[in-house]
Amino acid sequence: MMKHVPHSRDVRDAARARLIERGVSIESIAEIVYQMQAPYSPHLSLKDCMDSVEAVLDKRELQHAILVGSELDMLAERGQLSEPLLSIVASDEGLFGVDETIAIGAVNTYGSIAVTTFGYLDKAKIGIIKQLDTKMDDGQVHTFMDDLVGAIAANASGRLAHRLRDMTDFGEDEMRERKGLY
Repeated sequence: MMKHVPHSRDVRDAARARLIERGVSIESIAEIVYQMQAPYSPHLSLKDCMDSVEAVLDKRELQHAILVGSELDMLAERGQLSEPLLSIVASDEGLFGVDETIAIGAVNTYGSIAVTTFGYLDKAKIGIIKQLDTKMDDGQVHTFMDDLVGAIAANASGRLAHRLRDMTDFGEDEMRERKGLY
């Protein structure tokens, strides 16, 4: 029997919809990216950051990580994971680490700058990441989502850092010609 493979557009749309369902907007991620990159680029705008977030959300690795992680969070909310996994995920147990492992797998796309940015965001918990990390009193579980948002922001930040460096090295005209490469 031939298995159905979802169309890329369906996967992309499902991942983006899942972010919204879980209370995460593109703008809330872009605000983190802006905070990370503005000190290095005085002309950076929130729109630049939103564009970068949109671009990294087109990466299949991130889409898959969003779908898997958010599904595990939702299963934990409904009590549909077996023990002891249910208690571990529902309480965001400190030594669990699988949530970070999935996020790190998705953060490697934009090199070491994205990886180190993810590490910083995982500890600092700024913006929507902090809100997700501390929002357990309403029954929602965000054990995976806070790390996934950190991965998205880290990738978008790394992408911008690479683009800003290329802009400096190559100039705006050549970057326009190369636009499809990023």
